[in-house]
Amino acid sequence: MTMLAELLSTVFERRYRSGTRPDRDNRDIETLCADLLSDQGEVAGLSLARRILDRFAAMDDAAKTAFFTHMAEQLDIDPEAVRTTLAAYEAAPDRASYSAYMKAAEPPRQELIRRLNQAPGATGRLVAMRSDLRRLAKGGEGGQERPGFAALDQDFRHLFTSWFNRGFLVLRPINWDSPAAILEKIIAYEAVHAIDTWEGLRLRLAPPDRRCFAFFHPAMPDEPLIFVEVALTRGAASSIQAVLAENREAIAPEEADTAVFYSISNCQPGLAGVSFGNSLIKQVAQDLGRELPNLKTYVTLSPIPGLARWLEQLGKPLDPAAPPEPATLRALAAHYLTEARRSDKLPVDPVARFHLGNGALVHAVHAEADLSPKGLAQSGGAMVNYLYDLSRITQNSEAFVGRHQIAASPQVRTMARSAETTDA
Repeated sequence: MTMLAELLSTVFERRYRSGTRPDRDNRDIETLCADLLSDQGEVAGLSLARRILDRFAAMDDAAKTAFFTHMAEQLDIDPEAVRTTLAAYEAAPDRASYSAYMKAAEPPRQELIRRLNQAPGATGRLVAMRSDLRRLAKGGEGGQERPGFAALDQDFRHLFTSWFNRGFLVLRPINWDSPAAILEKIIAYEAVHAIDTWEGLRLRLAPPDRRCFAFFHPAMPDEPLIFVEVALTRGAASSIQAVLAENREAIAPEEADTAVFYSISNCQPGLAGVSFGNSLIKQVAQDLGRELPNLKTYVTLSPIPGLARWLEQLGKPLDPAAPPEPATLRALAAHYLTEARRSDKLPVDPVARFHLGNGALVHAVHAEADLSPKGLAQSGGAMVNYLYDLSRITQNSEAFVGRHQIAASPQVRTMARSAETTDA
């Protein structure tokens, strides 16, 4: 980590440790928010923001829902003011008319969220607040999303996209010597291949041919935002069992020619929709390439979470206890990854959308690659390597985003066609 990043982390760590004060204010939280948004609120902002955040943290779900409803309904834009100021700007596009339009077009709740962020440790608390918002949003009548909650969620996302842009993120290596508090969170946040014990974590972090990297934000120095686990191997890995085997023989890092990204986990539900994975993979690949010039290939070993659901919709459900013969399963998976599309012409599979959007290509498909109960249930045990060819990432990404073209190896294309001929 750079000296500047260390300094920022130290500053924010001190800020985090500010003490709390008793709340003797009789105003309700809606009044506190109104006062924070007032001109006077700018002067007493830190104290008001901390009080609001403390009140929110102590609420039950019913009170939180009422607070979000207040933000959604009472702190929304005024459509008539937007129309009026836009018409004025169209008639006379100058600094004053544009400023008036911009003020009308931004809902007051965005400024409220900004002012709440003045309090010590507020950024992490606001991320947690959005997590609550998303969790409670589906509690409307008949299980529908509560009115206004989607727009409020977009306001949070809009602000977080700026606050958590790549320029503010710090890439840190995670290893067996990292602080215990961070290691505990790696165990808790692992979303792809569960870590059940400290020994299981040690096997992923301690050997010389294993790496782990995470993005942190200086305002949340003890909370990883996203992390990736990497295996340094000879050739691309074809099964997670081989990668995670307890009795495997480690190799010297300089003997590896391939970096396998075998698990990528987002850690903060409140940052859903704020993309870190693209930057993380590219940054880690660049850093590893500088450290180990012998590395020539960068691939993932990724799950195929939507395969079983897709086959069931086709009337060909997978039986986890007796998955198809390996060649058939590979063909089905290849066809699914390269041909199965949503109505917007993007791939059905969410992991495929992520990696293809980042500029990877579908490199190889493997059967019997994840024999865990989860792997068998979601894909019959199939997994896929997405290849990150650093010289073609931009070209692949542009073709995927602009024309929905899926980059795939000739072998995968051949397998996909064989599934089509068997009425897959």
